[in-house]
Amino acid sequence: MITSAEAVEAMAEVVSWEEVPESLEHKRIDYLAERKRSLRARYAYGIIFLITNLWAWFVRDYAQRVLPELHYMKSCGSGGNDCFHTLGVLRVSLGSFIFFFLMFLTTSKTRKLCEARNAWHSGWWGLKFFILLISMVVPLFVPSYSLQLYGEFARIGAGIFLLLQLISVIQFINWWNKYWMPDEQKKQSCSLGLFMSTLFYIASMSGIAFMYSSHAMKSPCILNIFFITWTTILLIVMMVISLHSKVNRGLLSSGIMASYIVFLCWSAIRSEPANEECNRQKQGNGNGDWSTILGFLIAICSIVMATFSTGIDSQSFQVEH
Repeated sequence: MITSAEAVEAMAEVVSWEEVPESLEHKRIDYLAERKRSLRARYAYGIIFLITNLWAWFVRDYAQRVLPELHYMKSCGSGGNDCFHTLGVLRVSLGSFIFFFLMFLTTSKTRKLCEARNAWHSGWWGLKFFILLISMVVPLFVPSYSLQLYGEFARIGAGIFLLLQLISVIQFINWWNKYWMPDEQKKQSCSLGLFMSTLFYIASMSGIAFMYSSHAMKSPCILNIFFITWTTILLIVMMVISLHSKVNRGLLSSGIMASYIVFLCWSAIRSEPANEECNRQKQGNGNGDWSTILGFLIAICSIVMATFSTGIDSQSFQVEH
């Protein structure tokens, strides 16, 4: 016979099991809400990145005429020249580094959406924009020699950043490859993937030819010839590996990566001083030429793609065991 205590215990278990689905539903709703906030945070950080890049462009080319107040700052040197042009961009870069390094310190090792640091990561935008403003003002008081020292470290940091960006772009390329390549179950055509592969390789080869004609026609341009030649060799190696029978992954992934590598090579060559013999872009051509605008837009798009692909796949930088 079942005692009264056992009956009460059985009824309590039934009630608790009825309450479990409701509690799980609340947790699921809270999880989805926090996830949406985290996804929206990408757009907000993307806007911050865009604003800082536009501000750096403004400081480099136009701030000397629009902001005469900076001429009187001691840290800006005589005539305020140390707060404009290249040093002005370094000051904006230092401000961005301060802001994003603070974000890194305050959100490091955040693994769950319910943590308080995740709420800070995906919210409090008014306070963050105030911190960003302070971060942009602080470098204006940094002496020029300290700023140049930061510039030397920034070169190393830029290389590390490009490497991490390249790894994260690979995740985006893999997703793009799966989206455009045919699906045997759905009986999709391979014409779109073939067309895009051809388009990317034509763009890559055209970029190589353009760099040879514009930056490597003279014999003293040994370094430019070296970079362009090795980029060409890398493109051929990637194409051969993609077509190998043991890999058999098609040309789309390697074509997209080839275009991105050609862009990186072009950006590196264009960064030469305008008075160099191997650089056809002279100072008298102006700052707003088509190549500057095109390079800016491609860089923005590539970093946005890297950011979103890393956010979608959190295992981008994890090593498989």
